[in-house]
Formats: sequence, structure tokens, C-alpha cells
Amino acid sequence: MATVYQIVTNEIIKKLEAGTIPWRKPWRDPGAVNWKTQKPYRGINAILLDPGEYLTFKQVQEAGGKVKKGAKSHIVVFWKWLETENKETGELEKIPFLRYYRVFELSQTEGLKSRRKDTEVFNHNPIEAAEKIIEGYQSRPLITFAPGKAFYSPITDSISVPALSDYQKPEEYYSTLFHEAIHSTGHKTRLNRATLTEMAAFGSETYSKEELVAEIGAAMLCGTAGIENKTLENSAAYIQSWLRVLKKDSRMVVLAAGQAQKAADYILGYRELEQEPH
Repeated sequence: MATVYQIVTNEIIKKLEAGTIPWRKPWRDPGAVNWKTQKPYRGINAILLDPGEYLTFKQVQEAGGKVKKGAKSHIVVFWKWLETENKETGELEKIPFLRYYRVFELSQTEGLKSRRKDTEVFNHNPIEAAEKIIEGYQSRPLITFAPGKAFYSPITDSISVPALSDYQKPEEYYSTLFHEAIHSTGHKTRLNRATLTEMAAFGSETYSKEELVAEIGAAMLCGTAGIENKTLENSAAYIQSWLRVLKKDSRMVVLAAGQAQKAADYILGYRELEQEPH
């Protein structure tokens, strides 16, 4: 197995040295849109909102629906330009003023139907070798499926990824699932990896190192399943994006690969045997 890991690591380094295309999300991303206009939210709102269709309370009422009891609204922000007179010059100036309003996701309402057009669904057969890796992951966290984003939550010890049918290539689904599974090995009840347990801020050096571990580990598991040839280019692009945060220090790849190997071994069940006392 160490040979497979080394081959994958060497291939990643080779692609990094050659230069890679920008990283892309491998899954279909429906995004967050306004229910009434079907226009996507942009900027910070695209980050604040999970994928779905959103309405203001007024829009819900005007459409003849109602908000479910106990539903919690989401904040959407926008800039409004205010005209004011410059006291020194007497000229009118426009000043940006940040405003916000609250919206509800369609599932939080009653009496309304989705306005989304039918989205493309990909019908794939599961890849048996990759399925066996996940099934063999002892003490694995809960895995759920939701569109639009993939993540591992150390707080709830759970994984969420878009479903297999959201990916154009089935191999990318398993690469994504493996990425989050590698993250989960860092939980305090498993390998207790510092880059995960320290809960560093997004984009920090510690966070970046954990992302390298997760993506290299995912590539190693893909290599074990025999599907790395379909995923390695995007993995290298993702790794390169985090290396920029680490000032392009290529040594980090080798260091992260050591942690990634431990994580992949954990998922595959290759644990160091504790010696029994004589």
C-alpha cells in the first residue's frame, strides 16, 4: 500500500511542478436563488445561504403561502447608495450604506412550490472498490447527502456531501467523500490530528495544512480504489490553491503526505498493533 501512496504523491508533485488548471467544484451546484425571480444570490450572500430558493415574508404572503411555525429566517445583505451633501463643497455625494433583510427557504414555507427548472441528474452505478473502502471504515461518522457543498463537522462528527447523482463523473463523488472522510480521521476520538482539532480559521496556515492532508489522503484512497486517473488533476489544482496560502512551500506536500498516509491507513483498517506486555 505504501507503494500506491508514494506513486500518488509523486504524481501530485509532478502536476504541481507542471502547473495545473484552477480547481473546480466537481458537483452540480444549484446555488441559492430568489424564489420569485430565480436570480442567483451573489457575493457574500452566496456564502451566507445554503443552496435553495428564498423568499421574504412579504413574498410568501403575496404568493398565497405561509411561513411554517417556528421557522428561523436567514439574513441577506445589500448595499444601498445614499445621496448626501458635502458640507465643504456643497456637492452631492453618494455614500454606500449596508442594509439587510430576512428571507426564508422554500422548505420553511407551506403552500408554495419550487420554481426551479428541472436540473440535470447523472445516473451512475456505484464503484464497488470505492464503496468497500467507505463500508470498511470502522467507527466512521454519520454520512448525509445534501446538494451544493461538501463538509465534515467535528462538532457533530458528521459528513455531508452532494449525492452521487450530482456529479458528472462518479469518480469525483468518491474523491469528495474520501476528502471529508480523511478530515474525520482527525477527530479527537480517532487520530486526534492537531490541524483538525485546533479548529483554525478558514484560510489560516493550520486550516490550509489540514486541507492538504485531506486532499492528498483522498488521492491516496482513490489510488487504492484504482480511480485516481480521473481525479488527480483536480486534486492537484485544489492542493495548489492551498499551497498559495503556505507561500508555495512545496515541502508542505511531503509533510502533509505523511499525515495523509496515517489517515488513509486508519480508514483502510491498517492500524499499528500495540505490543502486549510480556
